[in-house]
Amino acid sequence: MKTLVTLMILAAGALAAAPVKIVLPPETAKLVESPLPGYALAQAMCLTCHSAEYLLYQPPTSPRTYWQATLTKMQKTFGAPLPDEMVPPILEYLVKTYGAERDGAKAAAPAVTGATGTADPAGKKAP
Repeated sequence: MKTLVTLMILAAGALAAAPVKIVLPPETAKLVESPLPGYALAQAMCLTCHSAEYLLYQPPTSPRTYWQATLTKMQKTFGAPLPDEMVPPILEYLVKTYGAERDGAKAAAPAVTGATGTADPAGKKAP
């Protein structure tokens, strides 16, 4: 009987020590395309840490100072590997695409098509 209990304890320990495999769904949210140089930089730098969907949770009429403070927070507080020379073009992209300086900034808040679509700051559905 002791042998059976010992085997059960060992088996339970082996199961508990097995690695847990977590499979996340593929990322489908995308940054809004733009000819601004900051668009490519934001794709390269910002999406290494978080989803494009994160931008939808920012106030849609945020002024330039808000986005500047956000980029500084990402660099200094969270340690984002964002070189200082990349901040101005990314700032320009964010404020003109998602913030107060975009066309129709006082209109509807950004929308996402479906649960995992393209973030559209004008509130229009993306194709």
